[in-house]
Amino acid sequence: MKNITVIGSGTMGNGIAHLFAQQGFAVSLVDLSPEQLSMALTTISKNMDRQVTKRTLSESQKMAALQRIQTHTD
Repeated sequence: MKNITVIGSGTMGNGIAHLFAQQGFAVSLVDLSPEQLSMALTTISKNMDRQVTKRTLSESQKMAALQRIQTHTD
């Protein structure tokens, strides 16, 4: 298993996408609303920023994880 699809980008969906992307999986995050997808990516990035501040994640690991998340509306 290398690819994960998460349907819904709310609190639970973006958390699941965050964890899988951080663990090296390619993630497709699907939601009907482009605005919700944008908010989800912002939330994931902010959460990863906290991890970088706590030194549990490096900046390069954060960027690599964010690049593994693709968003889709259908």
